[in-house]
Amino acid sequence: MTNSTVTVHILDREYQVNCKTDEIDELTATAKYLDGEMKKIRDTGKVLGMDRIAVMAALNISHEYLSLDQNHNTSSNNSSKRITTLAEKIEQSLEQQKQFALS
Repeated sequence: MTNSTVTVHILDREYQVNCKTDEIDELTATAKYLDGEMKKIRDTGKVLGMDRIAVMAALNISHEYLSLDQNHNTSSNNSSKRITTLAEKIEQSLEQQKQFALS
């Protein structure tokens, strides 16, 4: 893969970022998302300073990620439990079918 230098804008500042060519769209979308989150924080007027805004945005985004990850894991566990239950019911039904066939 080749690398490219991409210019992104975050909180009215320009940053040059080196990334793989096939990841440019993801990087651009990520920078746009971060910019939006940081602007929301800045616009509340409660947090002053670029570094504090960046930390608050990082905390908020990390919280979102961990919440989504936890929800995904819970959903996967629920699906696994349902599949196991269905497999057990199918096994029971097949056993009953065998018993009926033998009688």
